[in-house]
Amino acid sequence: MERRIIDVTVPLVPGAVPLYPGDAELVVERHQTLDGDGVNVSRLSCSAHCGTHVDAPVHFVEGGDGIEAVPLDALVGPAVVVDATAPAGHLDAAAVGALDVPAGTERVLLLTRGSRLWDEPGLREDFPALTPDGAAVLVGRGVRLVGIDYLSIAPYDDPAPTHEVLLRAGVVVVEALDLRGVAPGRYGFTCLPLLVPGADGAPARAFLVPA
Repeated sequence: MERRIIDVTVPLVPGAVPLYPGDAELVVERHQTLDGDGVNVSRLSCSAHCGTHVDAPVHFVEGGDGIEAVPLDALVGPAVVVDATAPAGHLDAAAVGALDVPAGTERVLLLTRGSRLWDEPGLREDFPALTPDGAAVLVGRGVRLVGIDYLSIAPYDDPAPTHEVLLRAGVVVVEALDLRGVAPGRYGFTCLPLLVPGADGAPARAFLVPA
């Protein structure tokens, strides 16, 4: 029987992908054409954190590793999509402690109220995120990877502390997953960032396979 593959990647469509203030604009354009050059070749220009992407430690940790050092075995394997839509605010320690995360889970994908924000134009600054103490709960449980369904794992107005808790502990951070229509539960997860040595992050293709 053919396996069902659920693509949870945000398409890189100029003008449709929300960007943080100061981020490089997303540009996708035809650089060469069949008519003029005998071949179609496109040019892609964007921030390393555009659309679905993986953060490298150096993103927030001075002297941290680049994207090439993020372990592939953390990016591929069993994962649990967790229903985190109930908390009205950010996911602090109490809210994370109340989530249904089975013991021994290594990859946690947070399905929050942020999934609804993909249907709205522009950047929404009030998206739900992990607080530093909420991130510490996941670190304490031995989680190796945490993903979230909007632009950042951390609150918009104070991004550094949450990132530092996770990245300093070696937890892989995946941001801007499109979990609309994905039911909570167990899946096989694959997320492969572009290999750009030294980069503080990289766009990725991510998908789920129901367990």
